[in-house]
Amino acid sequence: MNLSILAKNSLIFALDVPNRKEAERYVRLLADTVGCFKIGLELFIKEGPDVLKIVKQHSSASIFLDLKLHDIPATVHSALRSAATHGVRFITVHGSDGGQILQTATEVKGLGLEVLAITVLTSISESELGGLGYKEGLSLRQLVLDRANIAKKSGCAGVVCSGEEVALIKQQCSNDFKAVVPGIRPIWADIKKDDQSRIVTPREAISNGADLIVVGRPIRDAKEPSVAALKIIEEIESALSV
Repeated sequence: MNLSILAKNSLIFALDVPNRKEAERYVRLLADTVGCFKIGLELFIKEGPDVLKIVKQHSSASIFLDLKLHDIPATVHSALRSAATHGVRFITVHGSDGGQILQTATEVKGLGLEVLAITVLTSISESELGGLGYKEGLSLRQLVLDRANIAKKSGCAGVVCSGEEVALIKQQCSNDFKAVVPGIRPIWADIKKDDQSRIVTPREAISNGADLIVVGRPIRDAKEPSVAALKIIEEIESALSV
């Protein structure tokens, strides 16, 4: 595949906007620049499944439905089958409840839907683990790695993790197990009131082994979002060419 196309397809733009109008504006603006649009809880709850049609109508990009499903296996399985009917490519399931729920990923194989397990949210730092009830001395990287291994064995297509853990996951889970990395912060980005703890640059994420990176605020809040997206793609290309 052409390097520039590979770089484009590695970039997911997070449509973290409040309504359909704003979503359509960014889809139109970035349709030829990014390879995938991520639709999360805010937009999906506000507009419902109809918001997925905006991406399909105005771009050829794929759709990442980031709902972080967390429920009993039967409910998660039904939700995954419903998502597959909308032409979604990626969907997220929380990886904190073990293999029984994650195994629902195998039940939708063949429907064009790739299930990604959330390891540990990139807003969480290692210092917070004790307060969340984890045993003393547990490293955040080990927790992420354990959940990635369970996701791999359970049949998930990949995981969502930070750029700090992606290299270890690739080493243990193989290169064909997808690693999707949010918490991307280019050096030039000016993010106010940032709630992300484990962050890396686009180049660092790709160099460490990320298959796809999720970028929201550095593009969305830029004066010229399409220019910001192209700068990130150039950074991805640079990492891929090494």
